[in-house]
Amino acid sequence: MSKIINIIIVDDHAIFRDGLKSLLSQIPNFYVLDEAKTGLDFLNILQNRKPDIVLMDISMPELDGDEATEKALLQYPDLKIIALSSYSDHIYYYKMIRAGVQGFVLKKSGREELEEAINTVFKGENYFPQDILRNLIFKLGNTGIESVLDDHVSLSKREKEVLQLICQGFTNIEIAEKLHISPKTVDNHRTKLLSKTNTKNSAHLVMFAIKNHLIEV
Repeated sequence: MSKIINIIIVDDHAIFRDGLKSLLSQIPNFYVLDEAKTGLDFLNILQNRKPDIVLMDISMPELDGDEATEKALLQYPDLKIIALSSYSDHIYYYKMIRAGVQGFVLKKSGREELEEAINTVFKGENYFPQDILRNLIFKLGNTGIESVLDDHVSLSKREKEVLQLICQGFTNIEIAEKLHISPKTVDNHRTKLLSKTNTKNSAHLVMFAIKNHLIEV
């Protein structure tokens, strides 16, 4: 028998919370443990309730999602938080990633995507829908990579250039053209970047770059 996944919903719109609870109730092994209408309410609830997953709205009164996420993870580092996002929230994406969320779900998502996101993050992985990833990396524009990295990660000049272009949403072929190297060489650099940063895919790599302040928005 699969483990029950206990969920807390944090969103300031009662109608949305009710709809989300109804949707979650249709999914086996999902249980809504509690709900909060603000970030402060959530932090208070967290003193007595220990969820497996938190579905966190980004913009709320009193305390926004990124602040609530950061404060919650300071107390409970193993807490798994998924941001509830709309397309207009893109300016907050990097703040939520830096705060420590492990995934994003668009508010317009259906049951299948919501179920996939929760199960993925519950297993300790990151979940980035392609729509959100595409929105995030294109909004980064012509941002740069800082020259100073964490001590445990050492990137070559070329790897930094490739990372910058990956974070701007360019494909291997486009990166190859810009850097005047072969697509195979770009792929090799991408593989090394994933290995050095201990990330699993391009979405996770972008998250790493943002969380470690390699990209300034």
